[in-house]
Amino acid sequence: QVQLVESGGGLVQAGGSLRLSCAASGRIFSINVMGWYRQAPGKQRDLVAHITSGGSTNYADSVKGRFTISRDNAKNTVYLQMNSLKPEDTAVYYCNANLRTRLSRADDYWGQGTQVTVSS
Repeated sequence: QVQLVESGGGLVQAGGSLRLSCAASGRIFSINVMGWYRQAPGKQRDLVAHITSGGSTNYADSVKGRFTISRDNAKNTVYLQMNSLKPEDTAVYYCNANLRTRLSRADDYWGQGTQVTVSS
C-alpha cells in the first residue's frame, strides 16, 4: 500500500545537472531513512546517498562533491541534486525508504526507478 514515485530523470550532456525527486505516500507512521541507489547495465544496484530524518547524510565516494541529497519531512519527499554529471553516472536511479507503517513494524520500500543518461 506504500508507494514511492520518482521523477526528474532524463538525458543530459557531460557537465550538466539534473534534480531527482521521490515522494512517499500511503499508510506511513514515520520515515527513518530515505535514499537513492543506482544500477548501470551489467552491474549491481549500489547506494548513491541517504539521509536520516534528523538530516545526517552519507554519500558514495564516486559522487562526493557533485551530488547533494536533501529531504522535506513535511512532504515525505527526498531530492537528489546532481551536478557535473559524467557518462559513468548513467544508470537507473531508484528511491528507497525505511519506514514504519505502524509503531511496531518497519520495512524497506522501493520506487520503480528513473533513467538518467549522460552523453559525452
